[in-house]
This record gives sequence, C-alpha cells and structure tokens, in this order.
Amino acid sequence: MLKGFDHIVIAVPDLEVARKSYEALGFTVVPGGRHPVGTHNALVAFGDGSYVELIAFYEKNPAHKWWTPLQKGGGLVDFCMQTDDLRGDTAAFRNAGVEIDDPSPLSRIRPDGYRLAWVLSIPRGDHRGVAPFLIQDETPREERVPRQTTHANGVTGIGAVTVAVRDVVPVARWYAEVLRQQAQPIQRPELGGAGVRVTVGPHTLDVVAPRGSAGPLAEWLAARGASPYAATLRAPKPAALDPTKTLGARLGLV
Repeated sequence: MLKGFDHIVIAVPDLEVARKSYEALGFTVVPGGRHPVGTHNALVAFGDGSYVELIAFYEKNPAHKWWTPLQKGGGLVDFCMQTDDLRGDTAAFRNAGVEIDDPSPLSRIRPDGYRLAWVLSIPRGDHRGVAPFLIQDETPREERVPRQTTHANGVTGIGAVTVAVRDVVPVARWYAEVLRQQAQPIQRPELGGAGVRVTVGPHTLDVVAPRGSAGPLAEWLAARGASPYAATLRAPKPAALDPTKTLGARLGLV
C-alpha cells in the first residue's frame, strides 16, 4: 500500500550552493552522501516523515533520469512514494497502464561511511515524473532519513505536489485503480488549468492540465513536458519562496 510521499526531488547544478541557499531560507540541510550513479545529495527532513532531496551530479551521467531535466533548468523534477508492498504496488501501477520497471536496488554511502540500501521501481519514458517512483528500504528507513526535522522557518512537512499533464483522464485512472479511490475534480485558475486531486496518506497530489494554449501550465508543458510543476510545504505562515533561491523549484509555504 502507498503510504504517502517519501520525498520530492530537486535537481541542482551545484550541491554546495544549493545547501547554502536553502539554509538561508530557514531549512536545516543535512549532507546525504553519494550514489554509485554519479549523484550526491543533501536532505531536508520534516516531522511528517517526508523530505526534500537536493541532488546534483558529481560526474556526468547523461543516461540518468534527472540529467536532462537538470539541463533544462532543474528544480522540482520528480517525486517518490513510500510503500510497504513494493512489488504489489509496482504491479498495480503497471496494470493501471503505467510503464514502470521492475524493482531494482540502489545504495548511498553517508558521509559517516554507513551504507544505505533500498529498492526502487522507476517509471519509464513519458510516465516518469507523472507517476511516482516507488521505494522500499532494505536498511532501516530511520538511517536514510535525517533525524534533524526542525527548521527555523517552521516547516513541518510536504503538503501537495502539482503535476502538469496534457491529458488528465488517463493519469486520474492510474491513481483511481492503484489507490481504489476516485480522484476529486479541481480547478486551478491561477495556473489556467483544471484537473484532479488524490490523497495519499497525509499528502495531496494534484494532476492538472491547461485549459487553453496559453498560461503557466501550457508554457511549462511546451518547455519541459509532463512533469512535476510545483510543491507546497506545511508551515505556520504562508509564503511563496523565491525561485532564484530554491534553484528553480516552485515551492510555497502553506
């Protein structure tokens, strides 16, 4: 069963620059370590158990799923959902029409030398970033997610992720079949779009398509294709974060 967002992924050109910028925004940023696929990360963990992953490349890897989005400006590029039944939820997404790979292992070496291990199922092609990638830990999850979850800006967790698509209907069908719940219709006039909203554990996913050929969503789809567009974080005071300081990620505090 899907349990909610495990984390959202923000691709950045320089990890140290990103760390300093997010710290200046009031986040506690914890070094994550290196993956054997040419990436390294830093993490912003929240009290609801989710986190933000700031990720950069320490060596070129054009075959990596986040390499091309980074070349197009980076920012929010993907989102991961936690599951307690990786094979079952992978099969459920596949049966619903999502092109998704079988579970495969990945690891990360923390700065203190501890080797983390988990298993991922990753959507393919145009479904990547529209359907979530799925994770199940092999080493304890509390070792992967930082214990430092308090932030000067008061953020306590992820609120919602908005995904821009050209056609809501097939994507709504995926989630209805996997979650066994009907998505709720929504209007997003500030984006010039409409779509559906689904609830996964404590989190919300909005899947939105433009209503015409102009507007923020239409421009995003023309430049980046169907993909995550924005995310909100739960905080005591609402605010929009400066995208130049979030390294291109559209993030709002709500």
